[in-house]
Amino acid sequence: MQACMKPLSGNKYLVLGIMSGTSLDGLDLAAVEFSYRYNRWNFSLVEAETVAYSSGWQEKLRNAHNLSGEELIGLHHEYGRYIGQEAHHFLFSHQLSPDLIASHGHTVFHQPGKGITFQIGNGASIAAETGITTVADFRVGDVALGGQGAPLVPVGDQLLFPHYTYCLNLGGFANISFEKNRQRVAFDICPVNFMLNHLAKVLGKPFDSQGNIGRKGKVNEALLEQLNQLDYYRLMPPKSLAREWVDIYFLPVMEASSCSLRDKLRTVYEHIAIQIAASVSEPGKILVTGGGAWNDFLIERIREKTRGEIFIPSDQLILFKEALIFAFLGILRLLEEDNCLASVTGARRDSCGGAVYPAKNE
Repeated sequence: MQACMKPLSGNKYLVLGIMSGTSLDGLDLAAVEFSYRYNRWNFSLVEAETVAYSSGWQEKLRNAHNLSGEELIGLHHEYGRYIGQEAHHFLFSHQLSPDLIASHGHTVFHQPGKGITFQIGNGASIAAETGITTVADFRVGDVALGGQGAPLVPVGDQLLFPHYTYCLNLGGFANISFEKNRQRVAFDICPVNFMLNHLAKVLGKPFDSQGNIGRKGKVNEALLEQLNQLDYYRLMPPKSLAREWVDIYFLPVMEASSCSLRDKLRTVYEHIAIQIAASVSEPGKILVTGGGAWNDFLIERIREKTRGEIFIPSDQLILFKEALIFAFLGILRLLEEDNCLASVTGARRDSCGGAVYPAKNE
């Protein structure tokens, strides 16, 4: 594959997109075919699956931020080899030969105010394991330009899902993107599965299936008000969230409340719905993806609070939209097209992000 291509009408590119979210559900792999016709991009999701993390990998990723520098670099390379091995197995199983692999990695540190963002999963290790050119480290270039380095998905929302007014993702955190004054605007809204799963685990469950536990609780108005008053919600975009923010600001408010765990869970549901509603300023079509789209109670609360028509797509798109879009970001990187929008991140300019690790099958 050439280091720079131009999107010609009829050209097709097969890309493997790989994503690991903050909820630690597993490694999402999506093989996607992209084509450029009539001045617009089209896509077809060819094959996709989630490789569930073993308890060992969950523990390693969950505690990565506590490692020494040497240990973290070691994990960076080890996790890259793991991603490469799983990618190789996926491609062999489905008899696929992609032009490119695009891997987001797993976020360990994200503090753009300090110029810091670090996603482990060494792209060189992935390329070495698979023999396929790999793009990784998508966020660092934008952060170097003074941006948030997040969210990155909105350029895919803009070019691949233009018929929706809003694209809302309910993953570890909720994020949203939409057009405003002829520019793409996007930002992280609030914690979702990151916090819901945390509370469910304290209650002895891996997650709150269908929202059934939270549904039985009662909203604690005092806790709800405290959560809604957190300073982040008064900031104007661009803005982004990460584990550090939850640890420093969100969890202490939760832990200081004396209400029951079930009521805390119910209150977080209400908090999420309120913050999402505040982010949807005009009626329109809202595409909802991410694991939270399967949480019936969460969707009920969002429908109740939000001005707009909620669209829940196919299970494949719900689960693999982010991996799909990172595959697309990889193609844009190889084409040397901008894949990170300053209107979204607050950087000094749009940029073409991602480190390219060339490889060739023997």
